[in-house]
Amino acid sequence: MKHTLSVLVEDEAGVLSRISGLFARRGFNIESLAVGPAEQPGISRITMVVPGDDQVIEQLTKQLYKLINVLKVQDVTEVPCVERELMLVKVNAPSTSRTEVLEIAQIFRARAVDVSDDSLILEVVGDPGKMVAIVQMLQKFGIREIARTGKIVLTRESGVNTELLKSLEARLGSAKV
Repeated sequence: MKHTLSVLVEDEAGVLSRISGLFARRGFNIESLAVGPAEQPGISRITMVVPGDDQVIEQLTKQLYKLINVLKVQDVTEVPCVERELMLVKVNAPSTSRTEVLEIAQIFRARAVDVSDDSLILEVVGDPGKMVAIVQMLQKFGIREIARTGKIVLTRESGVNTELLKSLEARLGSAKV
């Protein structure tokens, strides 16, 4: 299972290196990593997606807390959150298929941020599932390049789990048919 960890750290040189070293020494992979300033000056938030079961994640959390600059570690995998990624995707779009590519982009609320005679660069923002879906739809045109930021998350103060609501809505919708 993949876990999403939100880690608050002191914003000092070498913190990310020590964290990645900890994971490397233990033989764990980091599937997604995003780092940026947090709400307080001098504090950064690291969001990482890590494969492993609950026991492995608990052990990693304990190890992270042993690092001097780590202030807080939270496994937000099962917590109601807003999660987003940014992706830039360069796709073949000659004049014969450009309209179709732009229609797909519009469905996914993606923006064209660059255009050339035979390609487009689209900016896509959304949850990781949206990224996978638009890439699948654009594959038939030929994808030249992709750059993704990695997932970022903030917990919902409302406590509303939108994923749970979506699944309930889907079940209710299929029951009516």
